[in-house]
Amino acid sequence: MGLPLMSKRRTHSPEFKARVAMEAISGRKTIQEIAADHAIHSIQVSQWKKQLLDGASELLTRGKKSKDKEEGQAKEAELFQQIGKLQMELEWLQKKSQLL
Repeated sequence: MGLPLMSKRRTHSPEFKARVAMEAISGRKTIQEIAADHAIHSIQVSQWKKQLLDGASELLTRGKKSKDKEEGQAKEAELFQQIGKLQMELEWLQKKSQLL
């Protein structure tokens, strides 16, 4: 008796998934037609479409977050620079007061 054949899972690149999902969103073809064209199951096409639609708002929000993050980092660098300057002034004043 032979061993049962094990099916291998296929992995698809994020680019492929996005392309298929965009095709599904466009509505030019049915989900079943897209699935047949790419030799994948229609449920998979539907899942990728849903993931793309759900993730779209996050992508657009992330751009704002990264801008806010950059502004925060710039402000932080400026504050660290001011702290360094103030520390140097404090050390200078302490040394000067010791000489008097």
